[in-house]
Amino acid sequence: MKNLTVIFCLLFFFKDLNAQDSLKQKKDTIVYGSAGAITLPNVMVRNNFDYIKVLQQIKEDTTFYKAFRNLRILNYSSYNDIKMMDKKGSIKASLYGKTKQIRSNGCRTMQVLEEQTTGDFYTSRHNYNYLTAELYASLFFTDGYICGENNIVKGKQASTANTSGISKHKEQLKTLFFNPGKKIPGIPFIGDKLDLYDEHARKYYDYKLDIEEYNGTLCYIFSILPKEDLSNAKQNDIVVDAMVTRFDMQSLQVLTRTYSLSYKAGVYDFDVTMEVEMMKFDDLYVPRVLRYRGNWDVIFKKRERGIFTATLFDFKKE
Repeated sequence: MKNLTVIFCLLFFFKDLNAQDSLKQKKDTIVYGSAGAITLPNVMVRNNFDYIKVLQQIKEDTTFYKAFRNLRILNYSSYNDIKMMDKKGSIKASLYGKTKQIRSNGCRTMQVLEEQTTGDFYTSRHNYNYLTAELYASLFFTDGYICGENNIVKGKQASTANTSGISKHKEQLKTLFFNPGKKIPGIPFIGDKLDLYDEHARKYYDYKLDIEEYNGTLCYIFSILPKEDLSNAKQNDIVVDAMVTRFDMQSLQVLTRTYSLSYKAGVYDFDVTMEVEMMKFDDLYVPRVLRYRGNWDVIFKKRERGIFTATLFDFKKE
């Protein structure tokens, strides 16, 4: 009922102000916990909207991770497009193919329906020659039979505990992917700088909650962007260049998320952009399209410039 009331109020103000753009010109700033100042549409404040509850749920969001865990309990097909680029922007290795995940009797496996590769995408032993490809495979490919899984999120966030070497790096990358804006321990120089919700971060970022139309329905759009007036020294401390998320107004399910991260340190550097679009299948949300573009280098490793797109479809329950 509360959501219906909000929608009616929004429609009233849209009409009263003669245009949605007019509404967006009217903003209020409130103080929210350690995040500090957050910009809100004037209509939210004027109607005593419970924006504090919405902001808290956004901060503690698990729907993004949940959508990916839903893949573990479903049948689905995927088009997989991975390209590794050289410094001139030409393709030096690639994979394009179609896979199908089959879930039966509580177990899942994967069929490779078609696959074409170029360059040194695989090693001579048919292992992945690039960490970018390994990350993709850990997200969307199934090796052998995996049984006993579920889509429960609580207590299942990625962790670097009891891991080392390449396994630890993979878990750190997964944490960065599923929980952008959260602190990641064990990454030299930037672990603390990834936390967008602590008191330190509000000196560097602007936070804005707004309302817009997406695919014919109203949704919240929450953006975190670096402040425009940062000094050069503070700009050097920025890791998250942008994070913009659309949320369903009723369920606060993540509908889309785009985020860009970059940083240069003495032993590594990276510049990564990711976009994810969700869709609803039956009573579950699942990722529909994922796009990644990244350029990163770690000491003692070769630089990787990768682009990949995963397109998921034909979902079915067991």
